[in-house]
Amino acid sequence: MSALDLIQLISNLVYVALAAITISGAIRRPTRANVDIALLFGALGFAVIEGRLQAYFGFTSELWSDLTAALVMSLPYLLLRLVDDFGHVRVAVKRAAAVGLTLSIVAILISGTPIPGPVTLALIGYFVVFATYAGVAFIPMAIRSQGVTRRRMQAISFGSLLLGLVILVAGVAIVAPQAAGLSSALVQVLALVAAVSWLVGFAPPTRLRRLWQEPELRSFLARASSVARLPDERELVRTLEDGAARTAGVKAAIGLWDEAGGVMRFVVNGEEIARKAEEFFAWPAFKSGRTVFSGDLAGERPRVAAAPPGATVEAAIAAPITVEARRLGVLVLYSDRAPIFAEDDVALAQLLADDSAIVLESRRLTHEAAEARAKEEAARLKEDFMSAAAHDLKTPLTTLVAQAQTLERRMRSGIPPDRAGIERITREAKRLQRLVEEMLEASRIDQGPLQLQRELIDVGEIAAEVVARHPDGERIRVDASGPTRGLYDRARLERLIENLIENAVKYSPPGAPIEVRLCRQGAELLLAVTDRGIGIPPRDRERIFQRFERAANVDDRSYPGTGLGLYICRGIAEGHGGRIWVESEIDAGSTFFVALPATEGAMN
Repeated sequence: MSALDLIQLISNLVYVALAAITISGAIRRPTRANVDIALLFGALGFAVIEGRLQAYFGFTSELWSDLTAALVMSLPYLLLRLVDDFGHVRVAVKRAAAVGLTLSIVAILISGTPIPGPVTLALIGYFVVFATYAGVAFIPMAIRSQGVTRRRMQAISFGSLLLGLVILVAGVAIVAPQAAGLSSALVQVLALVAAVSWLVGFAPPTRLRRLWQEPELRSFLARASSVARLPDERELVRTLEDGAARTAGVKAAIGLWDEAGGVMRFVVNGEEIARKAEEFFAWPAFKSGRTVFSGDLAGERPRVAAAPPGATVEAAIAAPITVEARRLGVLVLYSDRAPIFAEDDVALAQLLADDSAIVLESRRLTHEAAEARAKEEAARLKEDFMSAAAHDLKTPLTTLVAQAQTLERRMRSGIPPDRAGIERITREAKRLQRLVEEMLEASRIDQGPLQLQRELIDVGEIAAEVVARHPDGERIRVDASGPTRGLYDRARLERLIENLIENAVKYSPPGAPIEVRLCRQGAELLLAVTDRGIGIPPRDRERIFQRFERAANVDDRSYPGTGLGLYICRGIAEGHGGRIWVESEIDAGSTFFVALPATEGAMN
């Protein structure tokens, strides 16, 4: 046996094996796609067997030869039917292929044996055109697919293109008889490669399919360790769906069970869809806790043929997502056209569902732990606030009580009231009033947007007034350039400027200069307060604007405070439609910026 004979024998065996596999599959699951695949390889297998029998027994029959030729000419048409099963073929193309097949069969029957050269060339032209069309049509389907399905589509496309090339090369012997030997050898090699490609595409061995799935499965398992930390549950589910789809090579959907509502919740195109029991394909899997496979949903489960929600599918695997005895939801792998699952993919689906269950449960535990930590942090902040507030309230109250007692003793002794003492009482009472107002203002901000009393004011003048009445006003410089008038809440802006200046004084060394600058920048009025204080660490520059929060480098004993001042400043700035931020350098000072909409923006 020559090498070419061996190649021909191997390719023939592959085609016959494909015929047996696909016919068996069509008998077990007689869907349209399975039947079309069986017809394609059944015709090819019959032609191969008939040719081998004629060669072995040495007989020739015009009837059998015509039948074999007709079956071979039907291959492009059957390929187009497969393309239509997997995707879509235009009606005009299908009609042209059907007409071409009919004319080809008529030409074969009329021409007799051997078929004249011109007729043979016409038959070859028909075969090559439509086989090539089918091979090319599989390419965009492969591009749209992913994972295992993409590789299978690529193999099918390659095999279909090679089939057209086989017939084209075979026709070379008619045009150039001197090249018949080379043409025959090339035909055998191409036929073998086409056979292997179709075997890989239509009936890939389990080991090969697992080899294809392994990289995606490893990637899915690697991502599973990190996606549990995603804050949004929808984003987490979408990530798991994408990973499962890439691993299995098909589309994927995850539904989460809502125990309170008694429904399974899917998210389709960003929209949540709820399905009650028996209204979705995966219900039997969820109810029984066992993986369910269907290769013909419309025939087997007519009530739920449109599941998962929003998609019409023919084949699907549903695997329950469970943690111990607790049912979380379902994972559905599905194909919207021809059934391309193998029943042994059920194990893969269950593995993906189990991994998804671990991720979802990890997220739940992480979320519960985060909530517990948040409660602990809130309790700590509350305790810190109560301690700081008690300290800040105690200081002016102690002064008030002591000074009041001194005045009382002086009055009983007939000594005139001490003016300095009365001023201390007034000052500490105002300080106490300020602390109470801060707490009330923080409470208002917590409840929602501030109710502002807007009026036309000059922010530069307000800043100058605040500095003028401040005890350390002599070291605070106000620089206002350009127009600083606008429609704002006067009382709120006074409080904002007072808080920023008070912070600048508190955290700066005694006597260090403090600058307050105001200017227009485009459509905004910019206020900047600069100190020469201790600075703010980078990681704290956002956090300090939250309630009760203070920078990590602040010593409560040296710098007492409630942690409400900057929180109130942010609420006032944002209430006006503005923003607040800080730029700082450790041990060099900080500059707090407030940008407010100019008059036009404030009016809007």
